[in-house]
Amino acid sequence: MQLHDLKSNEGARHGRKRVGRGTSSGHGKTSTRGHKGQWARSGGGVRPGFEGGQTPLFKRLPKRGFTNARFTKQFAIVNLEQLNELPAGTVVTPELLLERRFVRELLDGIKVLGKGDLNVKLTIQAHAYSATAKEKIEAAGGTAEVI
Repeated sequence: MQLHDLKSNEGARHGRKRVGRGTSSGHGKTSTRGHKGQWARSGGGVRPGFEGGQTPLFKRLPKRGFTNARFTKQFAIVNLEQLNELPAGTVVTPELLLERRFVRELLDGIKVLGKGDLNVKLTIQAHAYSATAKEKIEAAGGTAEVI
């Protein structure tokens, strides 16, 4: 069997319905849209979530929570697996990470996450660490310094 021998199963593919091509086609005049009404019009229909004028679900449910954006910190993220390409004994600073393109911008600081394994002994200086990242850095013989 070769690619040009492949065929769809019988009845798996249907022809396109050609509407508005005369009354004898069976799909002429109203083009399968019925008579008048919202759905018969060009651009007709309703937006997603519209319930026919009834108050929609998203409005019936209570508002919950609050995000105090004024005090949130947004960290640039670095995973341990990325740091494996650095030579052993390197002091990893935010400036080095920016220079080596591990992060695009520093934002409010650097946070090191524990995805992957660390095979090199490094001294990492960052603003925050996840618990697993700290464990893996110390297991590899390195140190995690908070700036």
